[in-house]
Amino acid sequence: MQKTNETATLDPKSTSAKATDVVEVAIGSAQHSTLVSAVKAADLVATLKGKGPFTVFAPTNKAFEKLPSGKLDELLKPDAKKDLSGLLTYHAVAGEMDAQTLSAAIKTGHGKTSLTTVNGAKLTASLDGDKVVITDAKGGKALVTAADLKAGNGVVHVIDTVLMP
Repeated sequence: MQKTNETATLDPKSTSAKATDVVEVAIGSAQHSTLVSAVKAADLVATLKGKGPFTVFAPTNKAFEKLPSGKLDELLKPDAKKDLSGLLTYHAVAGEMDAQTLSAAIKTGHGKTSLTTVNGAKLTASLDGDKVVITDAKGGKALVTAADLKAGNGVVHVIDTVLMP
């Protein structure tokens, strides 16, 4: 599994020492400002700062830009908080699944493994060469571009596409 990619680098303050939580990992990355704004709008900061552990598949700003025109603005409106929360919790899995554990589960599953997200829906992880691909319920695919960004309450894997439940 690929550990890093030049398109998913983080600020030194988040990688020089273990962040205390998965929210701090995202805050430490200029490429995740949209995700941080969405987590705040959905009132999920306290949850993701909780004990965990969590595995978070964190879409970059560019991933959010791939959404249909107006979709993000619609989701960030106060009356869409439930939908936004459902979308964001679809990017988190209970438990800590680092790259090695995820790759082993894919191999044990003969090329894929099913992950149950915090919102109860399923994701499928598979390999494309040495790269992990996460497939959502609608068949959309996100590539893990950076793995194993450690936090005190879990691990963050950067993805290039927003997953849709």
